[in-house]
Amino acid sequence: MNEYAIIITIIAFAFGFGLAFWLKGCLDQQKIKAANSEAVRILNDAKRRAETLLKEAKLESKDLLFKMKSEFDNETKEVSQEQKRREAWLNKKNENLERKQDKFERKNRELNKAEKKINKRKEEIKRSELKYHDLIEEQKNQLEKISTLTADQAKDLLIRAMENEARHEGAKLIKKIENESKEEADKKSKKIIATAIQRYAGDFVAERTVSVVQLPSDEMKGRIIGREGRNIRALEAATGIDLIIDDTPEAVILSGFNPVRREVARLSLLKLISDGRIHPGRIEDVVKKVSTEIDISVKEAGEQAAFDLGVHGIHPELIKTLGQLKYRTSYAQNVLQHSVEVGSLCGIMAAELGLKEKLARRMGLLHDLGKAIDHEVEGPHAIIGSKLAKKYGESDKIVHAIAAHHEDVPPNSVYALLVQAADSLSGARPGARKELLENYIKRIEDLEKISKSFKGVIDSYAIQAGREVRVIVESEAISDEESILLSRDIVKKIEESLTFPGQIKVVVIRETRSVEFANK
Repeated sequence: MNEYAIIITIIAFAFGFGLAFWLKGCLDQQKIKAANSEAVRILNDAKRRAETLLKEAKLESKDLLFKMKSEFDNETKEVSQEQKRREAWLNKKNENLERKQDKFERKNRELNKAEKKINKRKEEIKRSELKYHDLIEEQKNQLEKISTLTADQAKDLLIRAMENEARHEGAKLIKKIENESKEEADKKSKKIIATAIQRYAGDFVAERTVSVVQLPSDEMKGRIIGREGRNIRALEAATGIDLIIDDTPEAVILSGFNPVRREVARLSLLKLISDGRIHPGRIEDVVKKVSTEIDISVKEAGEQAAFDLGVHGIHPELIKTLGQLKYRTSYAQNVLQHSVEVGSLCGIMAAELGLKEKLARRMGLLHDLGKAIDHEVEGPHAIIGSKLAKKYGESDKIVHAIAAHHEDVPPNSVYALLVQAADSLSGARPGARKELLENYIKRIEDLEKISKSFKGVIDSYAIQAGREVRVIVESEAISDEESILLSRDIVKKIEESLTFPGQIKVVVIRETRSVEFANK
């Protein structure tokens, strides 16, 4: 492009110069003639310069053309190489596709062959099924003739065998589930306890939290309440017990968890009613006086219990706490009397075993100590009592026996087991907890009768005053796994058939004996 511009410029310059020269010659021919030679010289110079420039332009154009050609050749070469690579890749891809197509065709042929074989096999199986069906029918007829059993009878035998096997497997599964359920024991126990509390809340409240005071007349209710309720508020504040005055004729209900305070409120109210003077000042004086009397009575009761058992050296605070059990009952059994009885039984058994009799009596007397304050302190009464005994200097053996008498901690001494046994004997003996002898004997008989009603049971024995049933079974008829199911079935039937306090332990005993005699 530059060469053409130079050429055009040169031509235009020459043309202009000639035109100027011609014009000047027309105007001044003389000057033209004179300058003609100069013009020729200049023109020649211009031609030479134009030729030089033209050559230079040609050389530059050749160089540029060579450079462009080289670049074009390089680009063409790269494109050609890329094209060759693509062509090679396409060829390879095509070969792979051809191989896959061949493989697919072979696979398709194999599948067709396999399908034909399967269809042929289906026909053979169908023919075999028909043949085997006929053989089974023939065999069934022969078996019925040989065994003298019909098909329904054989089915019944098979079903019973399968049922026994299923029970066996079910027993294993139950055992596994029971082991796994121990991890959730705490959660389940809380739920069970909550359900029990809901079911027996009325009996619990009636026995442990409520006292009833009879009134000479309903007019006395107004005097107990007082003007604007000041008398009843003063009495509640002084005793810490709630007074419930409702439509119950000639009666006032005292409600509270502390049995000692409830007794103070009951005696104070009786004195106020008999005296007739009921006002806040008089109420405070009477409650104070009755509280002093109750404290003395509590202390005397604790001292008398310790004296009756020959137990000495008990801390005064423990004596006072022990005396509070005089106003506490369990299933209508007085807890203080129960504690004295447990102490006596512990001493008798310890003497028979050659153990320390006084130590055993001391453990039995103090074993239910926690029941005096379990309405104020959270936790099982056995643990509460053990902590209280430890606080006031009782020995480690006594502390452990108190804590272990309800299996809150595992027993690790003979004394702890003695306390457990004596506690069970005192609570479960006939008449201890408002249970008639006839009902007790009838419940024992029913327990043994229910246990014997199951298949495979040889004999059963109700022990520990009906708190435990031991069932002896045939080892050939009942397996280890089936004994688990049997114990569960007996428990379920006892729960459905009988009404009883506490719990009944069912123990299924299965043993195999081999007896031989040596003779000479």
